[in-house]
Amino acid sequence: MLPKPAVPAAAVPSPFRSKAEREHDRAEKREAVLLAAVRMFNARGYHAASLDDVAASLGVSKPTIYHYLGNKEQVLVECVNRGLSMLREAADTAAGAPGSGHDRLRAFLLRYACINMDDFGRCVIRTNEEVLSMDSAIRFRARKREIDDAVRGLIAEGVADGSIAPVDVRFASFALAGALNWPARWHDPDGPLSPEEIAEKLVDIALGGLTPRR
Repeated sequence: MLPKPAVPAAAVPSPFRSKAEREHDRAEKREAVLLAAVRMFNARGYHAASLDDVAASLGVSKPTIYHYLGNKEQVLVECVNRGLSMLREAADTAAGAPGSGHDRLRAFLLRYACINMDDFGRCVIRTNEEVLSMDSAIRFRARKREIDDAVRGLIAEGVADGSIAPVDVRFASFALAGALNWPARWHDPDGPLSPEEIAEKLVDIALGGLTPRR
């Protein structure tokens, strides 16, 4: 008589999280810490905000902040880098878009203004490089210069194809940045207008001076 085949034991659900689940949890927690920090910096300023306050707002300990992001300057650098990456991505997207130089510039400026009214873009505008160490300040300036160069490139393209009036590209870039940076300081997220509506109004006004005279 042949022996009966062994019946496999029923699988026991594991109470332990997989590597992918642990990495997902860590990313979520890190993002929560970063968002709490950037909002604290924007509301109180870098010097007045403390990592103790950030930790308290999340109901965690200060060492938890160090675990996920590092010291106070490292947290700030992470915040401004996030905003700068968003701006650079917007510039790259606009540069590859169809249409005239004016069309591409307008598309970028609309996105630029909206980013500056969001948490991380607001942090870029509100952060003075004086609060950073020398190495961090150098990198901060270099990344901001990339955005400025992208704006100048879009303006120059518009001048070249006739969709933008022949202007001093450098001064036009300064003027546009000055107009569209200010919402980072006065925009109220609970106000009657959305960031998109504000951006539309500001960009239309700002670009009025670049329209070719017929």
